[in-house]
Amino acid sequence: MKDEISLHVLSGQGIAAFADADAVHPSLVPEPAPKTVRPAPVEGRWPAGALALSLLVAALALPARADAPAPAAAITLTDARGKLVQLAAPPQRIVSLLPSLAESVCALGACERIVGVDRYTTWPPALAHLPRLGGNLEPNIEGVLALRPDVVLISVASRAVQRLEALGLKVIALEPRTHAEVHDVLRTLASMLALPRGAEPIWARIEQGLAEAARTVPPQARGKRVYFEASRGPFAAGEKSFIGETLTRLGLVNVVPAALGPFPRLNPEYVVRADPDLLMGGVRSLGESREPYPGWTALRAMQAGRVCRFAGAEADLVIRPGPRMAEAAMAMARCVREVYP
Repeated sequence: MKDEISLHVLSGQGIAAFADADAVHPSLVPEPAPKTVRPAPVEGRWPAGALALSLLVAALALPARADAPAPAAAITLTDARGKLVQLAAPPQRIVSLLPSLAESVCALGACERIVGVDRYTTWPPALAHLPRLGGNLEPNIEGVLALRPDVVLISVASRAVQRLEALGLKVIALEPRTHAEVHDVLRTLASMLALPRGAEPIWARIEQGLAEAARTVPPQARGKRVYFEASRGPFAAGEKSFIGETLTRLGLVNVVPAALGPFPRLNPEYVVRADPDLLMGGVRSLGESREPYPGWTALRAMQAGRVCRFAGAEADLVIRPGPRMAEAAMAMARCVREVYP
């Protein structure tokens, strides 16, 4: 099971799991063995009651400090399951098991609080040295526990949610599938970090970037019909998905309507019948040949060479529903300009 598109499919679209070849990344760093902290030896022991009483008397005897920081306020959040999650204070140790959530925390200025990530997280580079905790659906539970996180950020579709909660960990399950849900996730994470307005400048930059990308699309490309392959299957990015919404902002018409859901699995013949003007997808999904699926050689897009194949880091970028959606839109618009000069 690979990366975020797989999880979106599993989380309510009624479609079997699939492997997102565009997001395959090997585990980068083996999980370090947790260090054992041993208490220093003591010469003798006080009776428990006497020790507690002495500490209390000593505390009461100390004058109150005017400059002492106020205790952090408790935080209550509602995650994508509709579940209330209560945190005693903003978390200082965060485990992220979904790439877009790690990216969002970093965009909010709290990258240093992340102590572990899933194997598919590739951005920002500041996270490259962190322990890798397995896949999104079935992470390394023991590895997560060893990191002593204050909170675990995870997909709603992950099979580990209940296990982590049963072990006493605070879990926030989130599922950004549309632009609006990406905005909501940013707000939720900003509240978690006690940055109530922290999401809005980020969202404003995303909106500005989407508008700028749309302005670069040439007039001759506007209104063209596009098919975006989210993963091998074929699994499409439908009109209701965050990818589909970006394509709409760019002035393109998605051949996969909203009625089919955000990331439907299609029969390859569906695309043959739709015969889009333009194809988009990752290299490992669409491949390098003119016939990634039977019959696709005859597609007008294939015949005209109007195929946008995203590779490497760019392939990750265009399928991540997070703070870099504007950059993803720029990448899509750049390819559109190349195939419609």
